[in-house]
Order: sequence, then structure tokens, then C-alpha cells
Amino acid sequence: MTKEDLRIVFFGTPEFAVESLDTLVKAGYNIAAVVTAPDKAAGRGHKMLQSAVKQYAVAHNLPLLQPVSLKATEFVDELRAVGANLFIVIAFRMLPEVVWTMPELGTFNLHASLLPRYRGAAPINWAVINGDKETGVTTFFLKHEIDTGDIISQEAITIGDDECAGSVHDRLMQLGARLTLNTVDDIVAGTVKPMPQDAIAGREVSAAPKIFKDTCRIDWSAKATDVHNLVRGLSPYPAAWTTMTDEDKGAATDIKIIRTRLDEKDNTHTEPGRIVTDSKTLYVECGQGRVEIIELQPAGKKRMATAEWLRGARPGKAKME
Repeated sequence: MTKEDLRIVFFGTPEFAVESLDTLVKAGYNIAAVVTAPDKAAGRGHKMLQSAVKQYAVAHNLPLLQPVSLKATEFVDELRAVGANLFIVIAFRMLPEVVWTMPELGTFNLHASLLPRYRGAAPINWAVINGDKETGVTTFFLKHEIDTGDIISQEAITIGDDECAGSVHDRLMQLGARLTLNTVDDIVAGTVKPMPQDAIAGREVSAAPKIFKDTCRIDWSAKATDVHNLVRGLSPYPAAWTTMTDEDKGAATDIKIIRTRLDEKDNTHTEPGRIVTDSKTLYVECGQGRVEIIELQPAGKKRMATAEWLRGARPGKAKME
């Protein structure tokens, strides 16, 4: 097959997918249609918000489909009429079999992990939360079970000790776009040799389930390292959180913790949640060791440096819970 013969349908929704779509467009590939989520109402004014992928498609005059149901006969017929021979899926919903089996060259997905590690909805977050030193991106052909298809290609990056999920996301977005383009090039050239995931030695299967509010609550009885990893694995969004209770006033305030630093000087503190502050810095003791809070966001307020917050707050007799 030649590049000119290839017709692609691109499935995606967030910014992470846009980078790959843009790379394919700039490389001259024919995007025969883009499929993204329907617009949704948000905020007090219920303003209709468009996905990042839709905004890109509209700006570049790409044919656009926004099905409510991926199984609807009308959508399936419309998709079949596009006449594409390759589907690409990046950060989108799970496709029904009638869709992903449609193109002759198959459907491949870009996933933000080194499969079979971190199958699921939040691979970047969990890699950082678990303190991994390495992650990456994978392209693979879809099959029935989610994130289990045969691997086409992978590329890895290292994760910095203090790097947050947002930074890893941005780097993987760039790397993933290049890998997506290389994968399409290889499919056109006929050089792809898919490999079953269980053929990868030394890499165990692990899950990356969706992040919920309870997932984000800090357990101060954990080791300081684990608290630090949770904070950076959820930063900048959705953010780890805790409740600060003023023991004198009996008032409780929820606070998002955006950035922390491990206290390397002293690992003897073991009173979980105890606050230590000199009005300029703020430490919280953990089950083992303590962390310094660098950036936070009190409920109903903007994100701010801890030093700024301490100018107005008096947390000396408060405790994190």
C-alpha cells in the first residue's frame, strides 16, 4: 500500500490525542474522518464545551463525527461509508467490536505506558504514584480485552524523582505523537511485526484504574516517600487532598496539596499529620519521615505557594487528617 492509498479515521478526545493528530496531518496523511466525544455542558452557565480534538478538527476542516452511541446503526453505517482502511485510537472510549474490526489494516491504539504494565484509564498517574523510574508509550492492535492487544512498538522515558504527572504527560504526548507516526509509516511499508504482550520478558501485568476522589486523599500514616509520590502522581490534576483541622477552633478545611518535597534532613518524625511551621515553611509529619508542602490550594481559593498562604494562615495548632 502507498501513503496516498491510506485513509485514516482518528478517534480521540483530549489534548493528549491532538499532538498525534497534528503530527499525522503535517506528515501529509489523509485523515478521512475524526471521531470525538459529543459537546457537553459545563459550569454554572451550562456552556457547551468542545473537546480538544474537535477544536483541532474544526480548525483544520477535517470531517467530524460525534456519536452519542458507538453501537448505533446510524453511526456504524456513517463510519463504514467513510471507506477508511486504518483506525487510530488515542485517549477515547472503548470501541465495540463492530467498529474496531471494520478497517482492513486494523485498529491500533496509543497507550501511555509500557504495556503490559498499567493497563487501564490512568497509566501516567499510577506510574508516578508507585514511584516508578521508567514509563513510556506503546502502540498496539486492538482486541476484545482492553489494553491487551499485540504490541506494534514501544518507547521509554525515565521519570525524575520529583517530576509530577503533568510533566510526564506532556513528554509522553510528544513521544507518543512520534511513535504514532512511525507506526503508521511502518504499516504503510508493510514492516509491522506485532508481538503478544506475554512475550515481553521481565514486565509484569499491572492495572491503572480510574482515579476517584478517595484515591486522592492523603494517608499521613504512610511513609513520607509514598505521600510525596501520591502528591506528584496527582499533580496538577486532580490533585491530592487532605483535611486540616484546627484543634482550638474545631474547624476543618479541605486543602489540595499540589507540590511537596521530601525532608532529607530528618526522618525521625512519626506523628502522622502533625504540622511543623516557622511561618515561612510548612512540614507535615508522616508515618515515617516528613514532607515539606511547597504549593497548595485551600478550598475555594487559588493555588499558591505555601509561603504566601502562611502569611494569612495560622496553622500552628492545626493537624492534617
